[in-house]
Amino acid sequence: MIKLFNIRQISLRVRIFLSMILLTLIASILIASVSIYQFRNEAREYHQERLERKENAIVEHIYYILQTTTYPLTTENVPLIFKERIHELSNIHSLEINMHDLEGNSLISSKALFELDTVKPKIKESTLKILRSTIEKRYVDFDVVNGVQYRSSYSYIKDNKFKPLFILNLPYEEDTDFYKNELSNFLIRFGQVYSLMFIIAIVLSYFLSSYITKSLKIITDKIQETNLNHQNKKIELEDGSQEINLLVESYNNMVDKLEESAIKLAQSEREQAWREMAKQVAHEIKNPLTPMRLTVQNFQRRFDENDPNVKSKLDDYSKTLIQQIDTMSAVANAFSNFATMPAQQNETLNVVKIVQLSLEIFNENYIQFSSLEKEIIARFDRTQLIRVITNLVKNAIQSIPDEQENKSVFVTVFQENNNVIISVKDNGIGVSEDNKSRIFEPKFTTKSSGMGLGLAIIKNIIENYNGTITFNSELGNGTEFIVSFPITK
Repeated sequence: MIKLFNIRQISLRVRIFLSMILLTLIASILIASVSIYQFRNEAREYHQERLERKENAIVEHIYYILQTTTYPLTTENVPLIFKERIHELSNIHSLEINMHDLEGNSLISSKALFELDTVKPKIKESTLKILRSTIEKRYVDFDVVNGVQYRSSYSYIKDNKFKPLFILNLPYEEDTDFYKNELSNFLIRFGQVYSLMFIIAIVLSYFLSSYITKSLKIITDKIQETNLNHQNKKIELEDGSQEINLLVESYNNMVDKLEESAIKLAQSEREQAWREMAKQVAHEIKNPLTPMRLTVQNFQRRFDENDPNVKSKLDDYSKTLIQQIDTMSAVANAFSNFATMPAQQNETLNVVKIVQLSLEIFNENYIQFSSLEKEIIARFDRTQLIRVITNLVKNAIQSIPDEQENKSVFVTVFQENNNVIISVKDNGIGVSEDNKSRIFEPKFTTKSSGMGLGLAIIKNIIENYNGTITFNSELGNGTEFIVSFPITK
């Protein structure tokens, strides 16, 4: 199914350009239409006035003849009165003259005898009705004969007693050749001028649309680059219009407010994070304190120096206390590592070799390593890189259940464009859909022990190098973590 054209999909620049061209076309069509109408109206008025002038002159001449004739002024005597004079009148005024009685029958005509039909023409009954009903007793009929337009005036000629004597008919041929030629010449000249105007309109429309949208393009690009997490630059325009300047001012004010909001938000997030971290640390520390207290109290109640097994029991109590103390120490170290990330000690190193060395500390024989290149040189903190690898591999190992027969942890290193890609893939239990959005939260963990800071620390390290860490996971089929950071030498 063909989608309907939507003008909103067209850019503002193109719409302005097309609008100006369309306005030029409409204006030209209107000018041409008005000109044609004016020419035709002038032609009609000219022929109407010319017919009236000729008619008035002929009527005056007829009344002069009627006043000087010796014949009685009757309808029957009209042919006798104008027998010798009608052709003279026709030649003087260059117009055909027809005279009819009051019933429309022909009395006499200036038309040549050989042009007259055997049956003399009679005025149409409809014309007579209209003529009789008019106040002025005059009517002009329009007709087209053989492609030629005619005007025929009908009027009453009265005797000296103001009684109708006969009907005067003056057929007038409208010669439109002159006006047609004038109109044709005008349209040709107009077409030439319009072609030049159209070319100029296209050029002006192009530059004007470019000028109008130039400032909007700058503003649009700046708005697209606006980000809460980055410092946004203000727009500086020197030659913008009043409306554009108001828009720029509004954007700059928004940038100022956005920067203030970002500072407040960052501060609020930090405070909230520290509060949550403090709660988590307090909770993790309280957990081993309770069994330590119970162990000491139990030891006090049951201690007997004469007991032959007192030494072994003391050793058991000591081991329990040491385990709980180690747990508290681990909690403190994890919190310290997350809270105060050590400064980067960047050095030029072979990422492939460092990853291999990081894997040697693990004894699991199902850990596999692969690299497409023998060396990938980049600047990175050796300790932090090892920390990233070991943490990811440790998490991969822990995600595989002990009872699972076929275990696999696959580590891959390769270079893509100008980035180092490290992939750690396992066939463990995977991550559920509910936990995917929380996997990098500082205190989130699915394990029975630990602070859940490992992935948060890794993410922090990678982002400090302008890198990214993502993962793909399917519940029951395993997880793949992908680390990417740019190569800097």
